[in-house]
Amino acid sequence: MDFKDFLKDNFITLILIIFAIITIEIALMIYDISILVRIYIPVVILLVYVIGIGSYYYRRKNYYKRIFSILGELDKKYLIAEMVGNPEFSDGKILKEILEEASKSMTEHVNEFKFLTEDYKEYIELWIHEIKIPIATSKMIIENNKNEVTKSIDEELDKIEDYTEQALFYARSNAVEKDYIIKKTNLEKIVNTVIMKNKNEFIQEKIHLDIHDVDIEVGTDSKWVVFILNQIIHNSIKYKKQDENLQIEIFTKKNKENTILYIKDNGIGIKKGEITRVFEKGFTGSNGRISNKKSTGIGLYLCKKLCDKLGMAIELNSEENVGTEIKLVFPQNSFTVVS
Repeated sequence: MDFKDFLKDNFITLILIIFAIITIEIALMIYDISILVRIYIPVVILLVYVIGIGSYYYRRKNYYKRIFSILGELDKKYLIAEMVGNPEFSDGKILKEILEEASKSMTEHVNEFKFLTEDYKEYIELWIHEIKIPIATSKMIIENNKNEVTKSIDEELDKIEDYTEQALFYARSNAVEKDYIIKKTNLEKIVNTVIMKNKNEFIQEKIHLDIHDVDIEVGTDSKWVVFILNQIIHNSIKYKKQDENLQIEIFTKKNKENTILYIKDNGIGIKKGEITRVFEKGFTGSNGRISNKKSTGIGLYLCKKLCDKLGMAIELNSEENVGTEIKLVFPQNSFTVVS
């Protein structure tokens, strides 16, 4: 609260005080009163006014200063009404009541929005589970009627299945902590699960796999890591070179403080200036704008988000026309592991 602004707000009161003093002095001139008394009266009036207005100013200044200090330290600014104490002056109490009412209204609005979001999330999850039934049924029909046409349909169904799985994990990504169990998990089992999910594409695209040194246990949730690794493998396949067979190498390195799972490929790579942005939501880069790639920019964004939730790290290094290396870092003892 600036003192000049405060004086401007109280300018009319000051003018009225001065007017009152002048009026009293004019009235006293009629009577035979000592000059000392005539000086004493306006001095006392002015002194009382200055003391009163000074007290009024400093109480408010200290209160609002405290509010701004607390506000600066708060991450959630809307909690300010709960953090400040009760003021000793009436307009401060009115302000606090306004803040409390605004905070209450905001909380109700957030809860309403949260309810709608949860309701929509539940619907998406239910829809995804329901859509899996006709996909599975279609695959069974194809299995019993194999030909070139049904083979192509089966490939498209695999893509639909992958996209529905991505949508499911995206819907759950904001509440991973409610849906995971950290326990000792063998990375070899996770890698083999992902390989089996993509075996048809590996065979069709004649992809060479080099998997070694993955028989290591880490503390994580296998379901979420399978999804993360599957997204990485899909990217490797999607961005392979047209004139060269894709080679994917998967291995681990165990350190004292962590275990690192490496996924390397000899694909088209990523431009140097785009590497720092690959984990941004919706970022497709120059590779994603190639007509036959049809990138959404969601895969790696989800991988990063889920890794953060699981206490893991994900790192990417790439060189254009050479290939890409992704590291999944599993820290030691970052969670209570369920055996």
